[in-house]
Amino acid sequence: MEQVHLFTKKQKPTHISHTLSFPTHVLEAFSFPQGAHMMKFEAIDATDNAWKFCLSTRLTGAYPKPVLLRSSWHRFVEQKGLVPEDRVVFFMERDGMLRRYTVKAQRKVMILMGQDIWVDVEDLPLYGL
Repeated sequence: MEQVHLFTKKQKPTHISHTLSFPTHVLEAFSFPQGAHMMKFEAIDATDNAWKFCLSTRLTGAYPKPVLLRSSWHRFVEQKGLVPEDRVVFFMERDGMLRRYTVKAQRKVMILMGQDIWVDVEDLPLYGL
């Protein structure tokens, strides 16, 4: 299966306390039921834990504005200890009709030769952080 990067998003205080907005173009990677504006999906993290998220789009307005509902997103934020300036990265793998999503929670640990070095939050203890 080929892994496709869906998006990377640096966390702002509103993402930590409320909800995570998705870029609109990412909706192409999800199969919403006909006529639905909400769907549940599962994403696997770096430790093979499955996270159940609820992706919703608004019913009115110029564009759908997809977001992960707080009820499903906040548990992930708390368990990963996310803080502003951390980032989350979503990927999708497709094998025929089967879609598998993965999510990474990362923290910038240093800048090396002008490049930001990001580490999965699960690996932070290895860096003494």
